Amino acid sequence: MDVAGLLIESFGRLDGVLTRAVDALSVDELAFRPDPQANSIAWLAWHAARGEDAQIADVAGSEQVWTSQGWADRFDLPFDDSATGYGHSAQDVGRVRASSDLLLAYARAVADRTQDYLAGLTDSDLDRVVDERWDPPVTLGVRLVSIVGDSLQHAGQAAYVRGLLERSTRA
Repeated sequence: MDVAGLLIESFGRLDGVLTRAVDALSVDELAFRPDPQANSIAWLAWHAARGEDAQIADVAGSEQVWTSQGWADRFDLPFDDSATGYGHSAQDVGRVRASSDLLLAYARAVADRTQDYLAGLTDSDLDRVVDERWDPPVTLGVRLVSIVGDSLQHAGQAAYVRGLLERSTRA
């Protein structure tokens, strides 16, 4: 397996985790929060996709799917189009309301663009410095590992919150 194949396999894991966390839930269920300061399933799914979208667009030198494909308009969230959820308050988290179909469709559009980008990478591309604000500077390889790690972590958190939701409705 080459580096592109390895990265495609890694990023490809996100769809299954997000689908299990989000699929077939109502907008109200997706807005469930275990407590007022916690993140909702919808926010976690949206944030996972937004983070991947923004960061892949940055390293690829392309426009984000969020704006280029009209997802910002479809979601119609009360945030600037550049918002990814980073630094959101508990109140902001509560403002992310969306259907499971919309959340998953956006995540899949981001995944498609990510897969296209990853397919063209070679081993030597991973050594390219993409962020000099850190010491040591961040390479593309390090950034891609960070993106997939963050995305899978947030998708896993959404799955966990779904489990809490299901337990609370059975009690």
